Amino acid sequence: MYYRKMGEIPHKRHTMFKKEDGTLYREQVMGTKGFSGTQSILYHHYLPTEVVKSTVLGSYMPEYEEQDALNHRHLLTTSLETKGNALDAREYLLGNSDLLIGTALVTEKMENYYRNGDGDELLFIHYGSGKVETMFGTITYRPGDYVTIPIGTIYRVIPNEETKILFIESFSQLTTPRRYRNEYGQMLEHSPFCERDFRGPETLETYTEKGEYEVITKTRGYLHSHVLGHHPLDVVGWDGYLYPWVFNIEDFEPITGRVHQPPPVHQTFEGHNFVVCSFVPRLYDYHPEAIPAPYYHSNVNSDELLYYVAGNFMSRKGIEEGSITLHPSGIPHGPHPGTTEASIGKKETLELAVMIDTFKPLKVVKKAHGIEDKKYMFTWIEK
Repeated sequence: MYYRKMGEIPHKRHTMFKKEDGTLYREQVMGTKGFSGTQSILYHHYLPTEVVKSTVLGSYMPEYEEQDALNHRHLLTTSLETKGNALDAREYLLGNSDLLIGTALVTEKMENYYRNGDGDELLFIHYGSGKVETMFGTITYRPGDYVTIPIGTIYRVIPNEETKILFIESFSQLTTPRRYRNEYGQMLEHSPFCERDFRGPETLETYTEKGEYEVITKTRGYLHSHVLGHHPLDVVGWDGYLYPWVFNIEDFEPITGRVHQPPPVHQTFEGHNFVVCSFVPRLYDYHPEAIPAPYYHSNVNSDELLYYVAGNFMSRKGIEEGSITLHPSGIPHGPHPGTTEASIGKKETLELAVMIDTFKPLKVVKKAHGIEDKKYMFTWIEK
């Protein structure tokens, strides 16, 4: 991300910054890759290390299924019944050592706070509106927002209405694709989005209350409870390159061509061993003999997961909003019978979907069996 600052900060870093009563604000350097990655400096009213109670709550790691026949999979997330706040409502569905993927139906605000100590988080807002309160400030969200939250950020989600989230818990840093940035970090002219499309925190609200406030910390396979002796959102100002930010899928400008373009043109984010892509409404290919539907292809080195948001996904049948399909490496996949022919001569597609390609196999969580369409593997039989 690019440089940003909010609130009050001193003229020089690592120098005295005093309150009106003469006491010091507490400086916190928060960064990645030791001191050589992206970082920000925050100024707190109180010591960010002030903890009055620390307990382990238990493992958060999902239980994966045993290896069975290699199949294409279809999960119907609308069948999940778990509701609650943005942490308790999380249902893990797939994962590997690089990321965890699932959905959450958020119906309540978080009373406590949360931070992921393992890696960045990406919250895609399928529907609903509300706000995310963070130590860097408050972000409002709406349908189609990708909310990117850096590792170690204390935050909580407060919905205005029922909110459906597709979440990615990464074990690495999430960034924009490297090929769309120049040597200075600026988005290139041919990128499908630019810095003007990104939103950072909108307001910085500073709380100075003392008392006990719980922060749930996720790290090392467990959830931990840290009770602070002060309000966790006590930051009076900050600056730097590390902070939560938002990109809306509606601002992704699709790359099209005379013939069908491969999936990398849809890439929006990348992490270690995985990418996230956005399929948005777009004009079809304009070669006079073009076939707009994708060709059959083998994921030789990656698994492909699609989350269907809205519209009519032209290469699939039997898919609904909130469906997740998994096409694993090792076997080919492609359009359902009849969809290739049906796409010929069409002008545009109005599909909206999020794709996650992983370069290690994704494992399916056992609980996902209860929402699986087990006939999906055999829907390519031509009749």
